[in-house]
Amino acid sequence: MKYEDKEKNVKIVGEQINIGSSVIFGHDISVKVKGEFRIGNYSRLGDNTQILGNNIIFGDHLFNSSGLRIGGGGRQHPKANFQIGDRCTIHNNFINVCEPVVVGDDVGLSPDVSLITHGYWLSVLEGYPTKFSGINVGSGVIIGYRSTVLMGVKIANNIVIGANSVVAMSLLKKGIYVGSPARFIKKIEPLSTKNQIEKINAIIKEYSHIANYHNINPMIKVDYPYIEINEFRINVETFKYEGTEDEETDDFRDYIRKWGIRIYTHRSFKSFFTF
Repeated sequence: MKYEDKEKNVKIVGEQINIGSSVIFGHDISVKVKGEFRIGNYSRLGDNTQILGNNIIFGDHLFNSSGLRIGGGGRQHPKANFQIGDRCTIHNNFINVCEPVVVGDDVGLSPDVSLITHGYWLSVLEGYPTKFSGINVGSGVIIGYRSTVLMGVKIANNIVIGANSVVAMSLLKKGIYVGSPARFIKKIEPLSTKNQIEKINAIIKEYSHIANYHNINPMIKVDYPYIEINEFRINVETFKYEGTEDEETDDFRDYIRKWGIRIYTHRSFKSFFTF
């Protein structure tokens, strides 16, 4: 099968091609897979992207800025598979699929993050090392700027990895890790209800300056854990929503997304259109 947009220089080739609804493609995208290419609803694949492998699966609400590269050595092998879940953000990452790479939901790969599934060079017959092994990243994980995850690593759910880290061993305990090799440095503790309310009020106070800068004036009411913006209501604990959306609610959702309160609807985040 083949999908092509000559105006944008987008070409996708594979045995199966499944493109969800409201998907946005940037310019200069080349996808060549032997098996299936799938990208979920409300997703964006940015400019200057090259994807090679067997099966490549993106979930719903993917956001990719630009410069993504999937493939590398071993991309022609039957296990050259990549799968990422829903509501993930990725950038100019290099993802080597010599062995399978599986990424969960609500994951962020910061700019210049690399996932590497093989390591070799000189002959094993002379005693030199070689390793081929997949990578598994759980849900709710953020991997910081210019970090590298090496072959065989498993990262559990709800882990923060600091910038410029090298993850050479599996990380199985929720918390914050930094360094080369990455080491546990801090627990992640939930806030009390009192502190949650204080934090929300501080966020909304700061947002008033952003709204003014954007020349909008939404009506905002807080009844924790609910926030009403015009005719739209969200629950900041469950991320559920109801009501009528508009450009002002889009702006508010985009702002609180930067605080990790990510409310996904059928409408894109406002800042996604600035790329």
